Amino acid sequence: MTSLKITPPVGGEQITISNGKLTVPDHPILPFIEGDGTGPDIWRASQRVLDAAVQKAYGGKKKIAWLEVYAGEKSFNLFQSWLPDETVEAFQKYLVGIKGPLTTPIGGGIRSLNVALRQMLDLYVCLRPVMYFKGVPSPVKRPEAVNMVIFRENTEDIYAGIEFSAGSLEAAKVLDFLQKEFPKSFSKIRFGTEKSVNDWAKLSHTQVTGSPLQVGVGVKPVSQQGSERLIAAAIDYALDQKRKSVTIVHKGNIMKFTEGAFRDWGYAVAEKRFGDKVYTWAQWERSKKDKGEEAANAEMKSATRGGKVLIKDAIADITLQQVLTRPEDFDVIATLNLNGDYLSDALAAQVGGIGIAPGGNVNYVTGHAVFEATHGTAPKYANLDKVNPGSVILSGEMMLRYLGWNEAADKIISALEKTIGAKTVTYDFARLMDGAKELKCSEFGTALISNM
Repeated sequence: MTSLKITPPVGGEQITISNGKLTVPDHPILPFIEGDGTGPDIWRASQRVLDAAVQKAYGGKKKIAWLEVYAGEKSFNLFQSWLPDETVEAFQKYLVGIKGPLTTPIGGGIRSLNVALRQMLDLYVCLRPVMYFKGVPSPVKRPEAVNMVIFRENTEDIYAGIEFSAGSLEAAKVLDFLQKEFPKSFSKIRFGTEKSVNDWAKLSHTQVTGSPLQVGVGVKPVSQQGSERLIAAAIDYALDQKRKSVTIVHKGNIMKFTEGAFRDWGYAVAEKRFGDKVYTWAQWERSKKDKGEEAANAEMKSATRGGKVLIKDAIADITLQQVLTRPEDFDVIATLNLNGDYLSDALAAQVGGIGIAPGGNVNYVTGHAVFEATHGTAPKYANLDKVNPGSVILSGEMMLRYLGWNEAADKIISALEKTIGAKTVTYDFARLMDGAKELKCSEFGTALISNM
């Protein structure tokens, strides 16, 4: 086993934050995890593209000082640890980094390396922009109408990981508590609790195994603080990027005290914190009640025409339909974790799939951010120099923009538009495009650099 010692690169400088604002030196130290499976192939191509964009944008004045850190299979093989403390400490110290896809260990240990990093660094925003590049194969008629940014809450909801397996002592204790304290709620559990749970809750782990108490139990925490900071971040982004609206997506018609509260807290923080910069549907409802619908509509139209960001809401299942049929109605979306998981992948499919879907995990208070591939490790393609590096490249583009290096980020977007527009693409797109030239992963990176 190799000893893990992370040495910062010579000449690199640390990013700092003060009063919520990043100070980025010309040679920032950025930790990276190359990833498992296809990760090394993708990372090699992506790093070349990111470095070239910075070089071409700033003529050598600025340069990234890359620092490799470890997680996943490579880390386990080298250090017998799926996620070493030193890796987490590096992201904590240097604030901003990037990672490829990681294998989640099977049979125990960390439930998900990605989730672990998000929770350890309190990266409460999962940022998923979705935009279309002309020429990318799409299953929908008007993919160019899709231009959205999803703010997905990253630390609460069912991804908090509070669940207990059927037949376990822990599940029995939770069910026992429900039976005693909330019998009406307990009575809604239809199967597997025909016998009283009181006795099962007293048994040991060994004794409870194989019991007839076969009910899995999960907890869905949604807090006011967690909701407000996520929705406020989405509104801040909309104002900064001159977006027109923020849609709070929820299932509050059924889950009234979790997802419904998420919506209500969202409207409240919008009005309290952003004042006359926004107009909310909650305001519209009050105006309708006091002045009538026609007056409320006129008030909303005047506000949005005057540059105010419209804060509205939509039920999650209807949203999944309307992003297909009316994508132009959505701009910035703020939602809880599970809804955001569904939405971000569904939208990615409309613009070419998760192969080119970027992602970032951000804490806008502490400045910590980890940008990442949104796809899996695809081990059957490992070391074949075949797969599309677009997800990591575009995640890197997001990272550059987060650093304030917009000129370099613009070069990447422009190069992608030219390269894909010329039908010089990796196999996943080439097989769906007439007259395309199929490139290897590394060749696609070279083509992007040539087109900057």
